[in-house]
Amino acid sequence: MSEYRMRIERLQQKLLAEGLDAFVVTQNVDLYYLTGSMQTGYLLVPAAGEPRFFVRRSVHRAKEESAVPVEALGSFRSLGQQITEAFPALGPAGKIRLAAEYDVLPVQQFLRLQDLLPHAEWADGSLLIRELRMIKSPYELGCIREAARLIDEALEDALGRLQAGMTEVEVMSGVEHFIRRRGHLGLMRVRGYNQEIITGMLGAGEAAAEPTYFDGPAGGRGLSPASPQSASRRPIGAGEPILIDIGCCVDGYVIDQTRTAVIGELPEDLERAYAVSEDILRRTEGMLKPGTPCDKLYTQSVQWAKEAGLAEHYMGFGGDQVKFLGHGIGLEIDELPVLARGFKYGLEPGMVIAIEPKFTFPKRGVVGIENSYAITPDGFEKLTVSREGLLRL
Repeated sequence: MSEYRMRIERLQQKLLAEGLDAFVVTQNVDLYYLTGSMQTGYLLVPAAGEPRFFVRRSVHRAKEESAVPVEALGSFRSLGQQITEAFPALGPAGKIRLAAEYDVLPVQQFLRLQDLLPHAEWADGSLLIRELRMIKSPYELGCIREAARLIDEALEDALGRLQAGMTEVEVMSGVEHFIRRRGHLGLMRVRGYNQEIITGMLGAGEAAAEPTYFDGPAGGRGLSPASPQSASRRPIGAGEPILIDIGCCVDGYVIDQTRTAVIGELPEDLERAYAVSEDILRRTEGMLKPGTPCDKLYTQSVQWAKEAGLAEHYMGFGGDQVKFLGHGIGLEIDELPVLARGFKYGLEPGMVIAIEPKFTFPKRGVVGIENSYAITPDGFEKLTVSREGLLRL
């Protein structure tokens, strides 16, 4: 209860600072973050006072799970009346300012909310809630550490079974089976519009280097155009890079890590590129301390890739290069902060970021490494525990 009370209080402080009267929370992940329940409904967080979770389904389960009071929502049409009855200060007698998550709230649903509360002025609260979730508590860090432990065990299990001739999807299915039996939720949530992710991206050779719509440096061929990312039915061969970019989700919290493996030996230029990716990661670690601007981490990494003569392969190739070095993780795989140009956030204790310097070689493969880190008052904690280096099988 204290965990959720702390989150609510931090949100209320942000509402007061922005001159907002309340936040109407609608998205599943944000509902879970603030209440501990993901049942269908609307959470009303006033700038001062106790919040209320108006639940359509399942009221019974929400009452068992939620850290805030639950009220049954008979129908959507009654929501406006129920809000004003529960919070008289939000009634039509005066002008009120409400926030909502514009980045994930469907337009149709937003227009319906406007109709229910026609006297309200609405504001985009997306950044408020994303910045709130950007700083992790000790409890959240514990969940991410457990996810990291499980994915390390899954990686070692996969490496012990992997051999030439196995298909990418066969290896990936083994990873998913391993972690699912040990508590992986079976999905990795993404906030970005029209973005999806499976448990990760496992690809070898030219299939790993195939670009796709997903906003990452390595897409993967996938099983079909209906799911154009990650593992395909392509057999894995000797002497080619095998990119194992996998995650795990424990109690909603994800870990994100990448390792590069090879059966036999890599061509010399690809092995050198892998070494450069590790060097960029080590140099970046040296900058992971409170106050370092997020965009500086990215621009410096680009400079290092350029100095190594690999700029055109860095984080993708050609028009499919992505313009970031890393990203926040937590309940979603694409949280704040982003290590990219324009993101002026200084690193803060409690931020958790995945850093993933990678190099893409069309028709040949992708090499790189990715670790997840928690920023601490005096530096960082490496949350990823899997062994590093080029994994030779």
